[in-house]
Amino acid sequence: MNFSNTSKIKILIVEDDQFMQAILQKFLSTTYDIIIKHNGMEALAFMQNGDVPDLIISDLNTPKLSGLDLIKQVKLSDFFNSVPIIILSGEESSEKRIACLDSGADDFIVKPFNPGELGSRIKVALRRSGRLISNL
Repeated sequence: MNFSNTSKIKILIVEDDQFMQAILQKFLSTTYDIIIKHNGMEALAFMQNGDVPDLIISDLNTPKLSGLDLIKQVKLSDFFNSVPIIILSGEESSEKRIACLDSGADDFIVKPFNPGELGSRIKVALRRSGRLISNL
C-alpha cells in the first residue's frame, strides 16, 4: 500500500497579500491541507480554538501582529511551541532574519522565492519536527 501521509499535514499560512495567498495556495494545496489567515491575531485565534497546524508559513509584515511577534507568541505557548515556523518575507535585512531565527523561526525565505525551494524547505522543517516520516 502506497499511502502518503502528507494529505493530513496542515499548513497555516499567515499572509495579508491576496496575490501571495493565491500563489501559495495553488502551489501547496496539491500536497498539503492549507489554511490561510490574514494576520497573526487571526492565526493565534485559530490555533487557540484547537486547530494546531503541522507548520506555519508567515509573512513578516502582517497587520495587527507581525510575523516576529507571532513567532514569539507561538514559542511561548506550551501547546504550540513545537510547531515549525517558516518566515516568507520581502525583507532582506540580516537583522530581521537573525531576530526571527533567534526568536524561534525554523527558516527564513526572501520573496520572490523559488516554489521548489520552498517545497524542499517545508519538507526539511516537517522532517526535523517529526511530522513528516517519509522522504517525499
